[in-house]
Amino acid sequence: MQPMPDSSRSMSNQLHGALGALSQIILGKERQLKLALACLLARGHLLIEDIPGVGKTTLALALARICGLHFQRVQFTSDLLPADILGVSIYEPATGAFRFHPGPIFAQVVLADEVNRASPKTQSALLEAMEERQVTSEGATRALPEPFFVVATQNPSEQVGTFPLPESQLDRFLMRLSLGYPPPQAERALLMEPERRDLLAQQPVVLEPEQVLALQKQVLEVRTSPALLDYLMALIKATRSHPALRMGLSPRAGLALRRCAQSWALIEGRGGVIPEDLQAVFTAVAGHRLTALERDSAIPVAEEILASVPIP
Repeated sequence: MQPMPDSSRSMSNQLHGALGALSQIILGKERQLKLALACLLARGHLLIEDIPGVGKTTLALALARICGLHFQRVQFTSDLLPADILGVSIYEPATGAFRFHPGPIFAQVVLADEVNRASPKTQSALLEAMEERQVTSEGATRALPEPFFVVATQNPSEQVGTFPLPESQLDRFLMRLSLGYPPPQAERALLMEPERRDLLAQQPVVLEPEQVLALQKQVLEVRTSPALLDYLMALIKATRSHPALRMGLSPRAGLALRRCAQSWALIEGRGGVIPEDLQAVFTAVAGHRLTALERDSAIPVAEEILASVPIP
């Protein structure tokens, strides 16, 4: 495989600088940080499902800070309305006209905190804006900013007061991650060091928004060989025939896998995707799109498919 051009290698160095800065804020979670950055570069949206207190909100804040992006947080509750997210038109007597007041969705990084505590109607309003990357109100269509990245957090479904996202809406998220508890050494450092939010306030911007946009375009230029596509199709076919799964991956999921593998390859400094790039993102992209028949999670099945499908 041919090496990357100098400009692309420079971008890769910038990405590793961003990952290093993220690793100073979120300790012991290098793989999850890399996946989150790959999701941003692939122009997708990220769902983080985990218990409270493991750093989900801090991760979203850190990504926005390090990339110099405008950040807004929305705390989802059962009484949250779609207009609270999208915005509303208010009549102004002085002008005799309605004026649109944009909601928090008009930010470059939007944290939808505890998204499964809101009603299905409000969830749908958010997810429609994510998909269309625009908001229509009072007959006018307003584009969302670029880059535009939604990080939604979700409590485990067994917790009280949740409205689980259906499969069709889960598919709107390019990746789903779980942070989990930090390793003992990282947790000890958390206890000894200053609060992560204080450290984050001192963290300089590593990537400018214009650089993020350039990197998103660069992802599309990362080559995907015919042999790699054969491997990708073999993985998809395996999900559709596995006896432990109710249904396999869709063609849209295949496109998501290819784009995330391209993003991972760019971070690694490669001009073309190799099987290891696809393997690195497979469970994060496929896990929430698969439904296991006899298990709570399909991730073990996805890992089994990765181990059993040979590389061409």
